[in-house]
Amino acid sequence: QVQLVESGGGLVQPGGSLRLSCAASASIFMTRAMGWYRQAPGKQRELVAVITSGGSINYADYVKGRFTISRDNAKNTVYLQMNSLKPEDTAVYYCNAGVMVWSRYVPDYWGQGTQVTVSS
Repeated sequence: QVQLVESGGGLVQPGGSLRLSCAASASIFMTRAMGWYRQAPGKQRELVAVITSGGSINYADYVKGRFTISRDNAKNTVYLQMNSLKPEDTAVYYCNAGVMVWSRYVPDYWGQGTQVTVSS
């Protein structure tokens, strides 16, 4: 059974940091790209960052320079380090696993999501 289990969300003040973790089933972790999406209230789900099995990384423009995605292959875990957080980063963050199709990330497995709230 494929599982993606996120952790690390919470409440943080503007300018603060959080690190999200996502533990994935070994059956998918080593063969798939891993990514993070987010969805704010009333908005569409949007891609935050993706890292391929080979280590190539892409970020959405709105998080470049502030967020860092990484993966630990020994632990089947992907991380999202979020620094300089802004209120507009408030959203449910979803871990996912997927494939690259013509350089476009297409997720096919999703975690349950973890809430990140940036507020003073």
